[in-house]
Amino acid sequence: MNYQLAVFSVSILLYLIISFILLKGRISLKYALVWFVPSTVIFLLAIIPDVFYQLGKMLGFQTLSSLIVGILLVLLIFICISLTIIVSGQKVKITLLIQEVSMLKEKIN
Repeated sequence: MNYQLAVFSVSILLYLIISFILLKGRISLKYALVWFVPSTVIFLLAIIPDVFYQLGKMLGFQTLSSLIVGILLVLLIFICISLTIIVSGQKVKITLLIQEVSMLKEKIN
């Protein structure tokens, strides 16, 4: 029961932090969703631990805490991949912007 409270607290804290950052305009909704999805998974883990306990048994985890660590590692990998995709897209946009600015400078001169 203690782990449920801890996991529930972490998920609520993540929701609050991301919502605060979103409301302050420091992050767009598209990027906030990258964080809301793992927060939802963590929230579900706290609400319905029996499903995760059964899943852990099926996957061969000895304890529920091992499953939690495994799920968190997968979520971190998901976040890293998502952020890598976002950074790659930004790099392409920056390259195009630099090319457009260079062409405009050339037209002016």
